[in-house]
Amino acid sequence: MHNNEFELEDMRQQLNTLKKKLDQQEIVNDRLMRLSMKKEVNKITRRYYIIMAAGILMVPYGYWVFVKLCHFSMAFWIATSIFMLICVGATYYNTRKISDPKLMSRSLVEARKKVASAKKFDADWLFVGVPAIILWLGWFCYECFQNVTDVNPNIFMFGGIVGGIIGAICGIKMHFNTQRKYQDIIDQIEDITKEE
Repeated sequence: MHNNEFELEDMRQQLNTLKKKLDQQEIVNDRLMRLSMKKEVNKITRRYYIIMAAGILMVPYGYWVFVKLCHFSMAFWIATSIFMLICVGATYYNTRKISDPKLMSRSLVEARKKVASAKKFDADWLFVGVPAIILWLGWFCYECFQNVTDVNPNIFMFGGIVGGIIGAICGIKMHFNTQRKYQDIIDQIEDITKEE
């Protein structure tokens, strides 16, 4: 009888040891997942900061290209600058949702809400951005025919449209890449919260 009690106690200790190891493994996995999500968020915010810097730099660059070199109207440059600054403001607004360095170390439910909100805002921005770019390209073509006299306006306009198409393709690719990163973060958070 003594031998059975000893074996039973030994099995309990082994089970407790195994449970502690599993708990530690779960903590390590949780930390690794949070670190992975934080890296993805940092990639998105880094991309947003680059976009904001480019948008701000477009204001003086646009003046030089459109007004000084191409002799476009001042109204076109002002409208382009306002659009760029609105884009910068919207990007900054969305960045603020996810740029908290402690976002992934706090409540994952709250982190998921912020990431999902940023993802939705990013997706909804296309409904503003795409029509605005189409209008801008139309105005660009008009300005080409009105003000470009040094070279054939058709060539200049064609160059602008090709540049716009290349920019649109790059922008759409970047948009879907960002959406995918947002969704990966949301999926990882849901995986962790299901286990809890």
